[in-house]
Amino acid sequence: MSVVDDLFDVRGQVALVTGGASGLGYAFASILADAGATVVIADWNAETLQKATLSLADSAASARAEAGLEPLTAPKGPTGGHLTPPLISGHGLDVSDARAVRALVDRIVARHGRLDIVFANAGVARGRPPLLPEGWLDDMSMTDYTALIDVNLHGVVYTVQAAARHMKRQRSGSIVTTASTAGLRNDPYTPYSYAIAKAAVINFTKQAAHDLARWNVRVNAIAPGPFKTNLGGNAPTSAAAEDMWRAVVPLGRMGDPSEIKGLALLLASSAGSFMTGGIYPIDGGALLQGPSLPAIDLSPHRPASHVTSASGVLPRPPR
Repeated sequence: MSVVDDLFDVRGQVALVTGGASGLGYAFASILADAGATVVIADWNAETLQKATLSLADSAASARAEAGLEPLTAPKGPTGGHLTPPLISGHGLDVSDARAVRALVDRIVARHGRLDIVFANAGVARGRPPLLPEGWLDDMSMTDYTALIDVNLHGVVYTVQAAARHMKRQRSGSIVTTASTAGLRNDPYTPYSYAIAKAAVINFTKQAAHDLARWNVRVNAIAPGPFKTNLGGNAPTSAAAEDMWRAVVPLGRMGDPSEIKGLALLLASSAGSFMTGGIYPIDGGALLQGPSLPAIDLSPHRPASHVTSASGVLPRPPR
């Protein structure tokens, strides 16, 4: 085994990734599986979850064979049942349900005997940003607001809380939350609810890191900038979105989910053994400069219910 392999080794460790069936969650699960961990992915979308589990298993099998690791398929007994739990598995989960989160974590520990790595990553997109009239503070949907907070903030708290119970007993573990650069500054490209949730995740991560350090449990946050994921829906990233981010990201593009794998493995493995309470942006330099909101045209020749943007005039919807 090389020095690098030894440093980033997660073989034999058990990991949970919420929201692991797509986007950044899938990237987190993929690098952990390829590096030899036993990975459980949890997601609310059953169809996507099944496809992701099979895809991860295929990818990890190839990576394990190349590295000379144990076969991915768990050995079977004479009756056809598995003698050991599968190394890649998927479970349906709504992270906004605290009891369901706790039950899944307890089930993982009961089945595998431990829980070493948790990525509290599940998130949704709801609402409109203040670039658009329906995203203005006085017009934003509180239904969307509550739905997003329940998943993107409360879901993280429930996941970390459930994991901490077992990791404290083990006196070891690494927890990684998914924050956002939108939680580190105001961001007119994201809804109020998203910015609020991610800012809260950042401070929650720091508080949990300070608390759990006594039991040798590390807690860190990854704060992604613009990545090509399907957080806003199943459609691929639009050309308009790419153009928008190209204008404000110093590296001139959006990130690919594969580019977050290195940071994820660093925080999960012993390579990051002295890292806790950190918030790590990975954003192509987006935090180095900030976009501006469009000017409001209050001229007497244009109604005040319109806002001027780079692409034209956006009408304000009726109340």
